[in-house]
Amino acid sequence: MDATDRDSSAFTRGYPSTRVSVRHRNGFLSGFRYAVGGLRYAIDTQPNFRTHIAVSIAVVLLGLWLRLSFPSWAVLALTIGGVLATEMLNTAIETTVDLASPDDHVLAKQAKDLAAAAVLLAALTSVIVGLVVLGPPLWARLR
Repeated sequence: MDATDRDSSAFTRGYPSTRVSVRHRNGFLSGFRYAVGGLRYAIDTQPNFRTHIAVSIAVVLLGLWLRLSFPSWAVLALTIGGVLATEMLNTAIETTVDLASPDDHVLAKQAKDLAAAAVLLAALTSVIVGLVVLGPPLWARLR
């Protein structure tokens, strides 16, 4: 990657992965296309994201079996969405740090560690939410 690829002031520079200029990235439908591309990238390249998806599917299936109430589904949906979004932001931060600082640097490590810690915090919180939301109906069903 040469210096022009890193120059953020170049308004029309092409993105290496898409070769789409900044001018053409605007637009409502284009935004959805790029978002789906990002989701696809996360699924295709991030093992942790796939793990979160698998656990989410298991939680949804358990919730269906337990016939959860609407408020419980809302809490689970927000929790699952929060974990998945945090994992994607972690990937975005790691990718950006790798672009900005391809060599080892203490600040690059700190940024990546903080992003990973955010995912850990979201995942641990989701376990607590899962126990609170799924625990009582599961206990009642198994007794």
